[in-house]
Amino acid sequence: MALQDTLEQLQSFDFNDLDLNNIGTWPTPIKLILMLVVFSLVLGGGYYYYLTDKQTVLEQAETKEQSLKNDYEKKSSQAANLEAYREQKIQMENTFGALVKQLPSETEVPGLLEDITRTAIDNDLTIESIDLGAERVTEFYAELPIDITVEGDYHKIGSFVSGVANLSRIVTLHDFNISPAGSVQNLKMNIRAKTYRYLDDEEG
Repeated sequence: MALQDTLEQLQSFDFNDLDLNNIGTWPTPIKLILMLVVFSLVLGGGYYYYLTDKQTVLEQAETKEQSLKNDYEKKSSQAANLEAYREQKIQMENTFGALVKQLPSETEVPGLLEDITRTAIDNDLTIESIDLGAERVTEFYAELPIDITVEGDYHKIGSFVSGVANLSRIVTLHDFNISPAGSVQNLKMNIRAKTYRYLDDEEG
């Protein structure tokens, strides 16, 4: 019966009779409806102004958490293999050290120049110049550049390059340039050869 009475009160009630200055005299159903509306507005406003920002912060925290998890997994894997990495590093250092020590303790430049000259002559090339550059010292070895200019035909130049690369001393070839020299068959080649020597304990 209470529900039916409430519905009858609402049907017979004239909203024009409401006095905003005297809410206490309003019928109970109207007060309840007003309280529900106010509560809904407060709840909606609180969600919008408070929880929306918190949701953004939460999403940022979740993204950061995933990033930290990935970082942790990566570092955990590295830590698990740390000992193996250390052993591999020691092995590589020993191997590199052994290879470097195979370099001659001196560049033996006169002998190398003689070998280059002989290789050019054996291939019927004209030696225009052989110039020594400044030695460059690195952490483990010293590097001596040698700029070479020779003239001859294409096949003989190719044979000369192959011969220099196959010398008993360690020689590498860089920055070559080939251009015509007087005739189509005669070419001029500029090339830089580099030889190396091992640094002793006093130099290193």
